[in-house]
Parts: sequence; C-alpha cells; structure tokens
Amino acid sequence: MKLQGIDIKENFLKEYDSKSLQILLKDHSFNKNIIWATSDYERYGKGYEKTSGIYPKLITGDNGEIIKPRVKKTDNQQTTRSRDSGEVFTPSWICNKQNNLIDEKWFNRKNVFNQENGENWETTKNKIKFPKGKTWHDYVLDTRLEITCGEAPYLVSRYDTVTGDFITIKNRIGLLDRKLRIVSENTDTQIDWLYWAKKSFENIYAYEFQGDNLFLARENLFYTFMDYYAQKFDRYPEPDFSREIANIISWNIFQMDSLKFVIPFSCQNEKKVITTLFGTEEKETQCIGCKKDYIDQHNGIYCKIKDWNTGKTMKFIDLINEGEHDG
Repeated sequence: MKLQGIDIKENFLKEYDSKSLQILLKDHSFNKNIIWATSDYERYGKGYEKTSGIYPKLITGDNGEIIKPRVKKTDNQQTTRSRDSGEVFTPSWICNKQNNLIDEKWFNRKNVFNQENGENWETTKNKIKFPKGKTWHDYVLDTRLEITCGEAPYLVSRYDTVTGDFITIKNRIGLLDRKLRIVSENTDTQIDWLYWAKKSFENIYAYEFQGDNLFLARENLFYTFMDYYAQKFDRYPEPDFSREIANIISWNIFQMDSLKFVIPFSCQNEKKVITTLFGTEEKETQCIGCKKDYIDQHNGIYCKIKDWNTGKTMKFIDLINEGEHDG
C-alpha cells in the first residue's frame, strides 16, 4: 500500500485491508454508513444522492478516483463548495500557530514542539520535556476537539490542505501528531506504543457535515497511524491493529449537522391525522426543532459519541447541555 502522497487511494486501502475500509465508512449514530451530504456526486448515478450512504463499491474499483482532497478538486468545484456550504480550508502554518497556543497554555512555555518562522516553522529536535506536576501520560489523555473539521488539518498534518504540499513526519504539527510524537519518544516496546497510541486516538474528536470531507479526515487519521507505526518499527502494522484504530476513528470523527446536532438531513416532516367535524384529514407538519430552532427537539437522529473510559455512548448534544448547565 502506497502511503506517500496526499491523495489516499481507496483501492490501495481496500487492498491493504477491506475490513478497515468498511469500518472507516461506518456511522455509529444510526448503525449505517456515513452519507454523502452533498449533491456533488449525483452525476455518478444511483447511490450518490446526498442522502445515500457511502459504500466501498461506490469509491473503489473503477470509481477509485472519485473522492479527492480539496486541493485536487477543480477550481470550479472549490468555488462552488465555498459558496454553497461555506467550505474554507486553513493552511498548515495557521493550524500550527493555533495549536501552539494550546500547548503554550498547557506547558506554560512557548515553542514546545516548534519555533514559528512566518509561514514556516523549525521543529524542536530534542525530546519534549514536561512541566512540574504533569507527565507525558497527562498530555496523551488530554482531550481535544476539532469542529467542522473538513479534512482534519488541526488534528493531523500529512499535507497542507491549501497548497497540497506533503509534510514529513518530523515536521507535522497536528494535535494528534503531537500526541503520537510524545508516545514514540516515551515508549520502547510495541505493546506500550500501541496502548498509548490507542489512548491518543481515543482522546481526539472531530465532526464534519459533508461525507467526502469526513471520510478524507478519517483516512488521514488512519494513515497517520500507519505512518507513525512504520517510523517506530520499520514496518506497517498488522490489519488487526489497524482495525482497532479504524474503529476508534469511526466513533470519534463523526458526521453531524452542527446547527442541529443530528445526522445531516435526518429531520423529517411528520404526518398527523387530524379529526374534525367533517371527518379526518392528514396534515404534514415540520420538525418542531427545525421550525422553532430548538436544538433539543429535532426529530432527526442525534449524533452519538463514545466515552472510551467507561465504554458508554452518549448524545453529543448532552455534552453541550451539560456544559451550559455547569456554566
């Protein structure tokens, strides 16, 4: 399987392990597959409608070149998606600057992972040191969330989503990249590395509306695991290991309409039978959540996430409501 390059080939992924590909397309909120959630692919025919699920047969074989990173799309496609869905991608140097601010606060010092130099950066070569009272375990277990993630440039930085430039492992700046660097610096055995790599993935979350972007984000996280494993052990992991990571990714990087906290387009008009003096009639009413903008009264499918410490699942909106209540 070819890992170098920014455009991950679904046919290569299927050849490596078709089960991992199936897992990366899973949506756990309603036990089906993620949906396209865009009309961009309807020209390919049946199964590519915006509310249709994305299945391996639709993106492999002769269709293996359908899903492309934004930088590989035509100028017209990029413009259309920016206009219709507000899709804007952030260059890596800005992602790095903002991620550095997070780490500056956590470590209580600057330039932990790299030194910024305009639109470039110089990676710190020495092993990362931790402040008094904190350990590398604490850093790995600290939870991070990227909202409306697109191809997840804040989490992993295999390439610059704006320029398309490939980024070598040593110079990557994503939040998950940083966790995996810490794991590689502080573990020696495969067992320890895999344990803490899984913890790294379990503590990274993101959501996205459009299915192709979501799948690209999931692929980028999956390939990032492959990259760091190969760097550490000079070989690619066994499919069983990769499937565990794919499962975590499929839970943590999820599809959601962030204005409603439900799966895109899952709200439906409801039909009610009304009895009057003149008999009965069927009346169609709009989802009350959509009609009145009540985020907790949609009739669509609310998105679920998993708490890996307890193994329990919960609705993402419950975290929002809990935060507002605590506030």
